[in-house]
Amino acid sequence: MQKEIKYKNKDITVVWKPDTCIHSTLCWKGLLEVFNPKERKWINMEGAPTEKIIEQVRKCPSGALSYFLNEEIKAGEADKIVAEAANIVKVQVSANGPYLINTECLIVHSDGREETKTGTVALCRCGASGNKPYCDGSHRKTGFEG
Repeated sequence: MQKEIKYKNKDITVVWKPDTCIHSTLCWKGLLEVFNPKERKWINMEGAPTEKIIEQVRKCPSGALSYFLNEEIKAGEADKIVAEAANIVKVQVSANGPYLINTECLIVHSDGREETKTGTVALCRCGASGNKPYCDGSHRKTGFEG
């Protein structure tokens, strides 16, 4: 069974799975007041508002960080906290084709370059695109299925 470490504040519990962590550094570079690898306990749940913590946890690329609402929260209050934390972005997985994002999004490239895209954005899923991270239709030529 995988090790889980839980950190709580009055609203939420953050769960950290150290064996899943890929050390992307997104958590602490984005919210050092809460996620500080130089401290023990490295997660300070009182370091920022709950909404900011949820927003940062949702950015974890590996799923090593997750959260759940504590039972003490009233139903209406829970909805408000989650809604304030982040807007949910729908990513559609097209059959045998790209990921489709139908809202404004920020693409951060591996070299740090950023670009904002609006409308529908198609991201390569097959790995064969000559225009990564964007789809160029190569999945049709390669027979990609997925």
